[in-house]
Amino acid sequence: MNWLPLWLACGLLTFAIRYSFIALEGHYRPPSWFVRWLPFVPIAALTAITVPELLLVSGKLAIGTDNPHLWAGLVAIAVAARWKNTLLTIASGFIALGLIRWVG
Repeated sequence: MNWLPLWLACGLLTFAIRYSFIALEGHYRPPSWFVRWLPFVPIAALTAITVPELLLVSGKLAIGTDNPHLWAGLVAIAVAARWKNTLLTIASGFIALGLIRWVG
């Protein structure tokens, strides 16, 4: 199978979607409800990505001492809430996960 047409189609589609936002700048005004809710998109996306990683082990809900990702995530959340430093949050989560796995 020749993959070149598929790659070109995917590339053109990606370009068209991204370019549409640039081309419409100044010509389109989104509804006020959309603008009001737009700041919540990043936190919703981040939550949708991280929560399953923290709460699921082998596809099953694991809220207990046997889930090191959950405890390391809680450490990272606490660090983020206290110091609001991205690098410190990531480092604390990795260190906590490593320590939990090493001890357990």
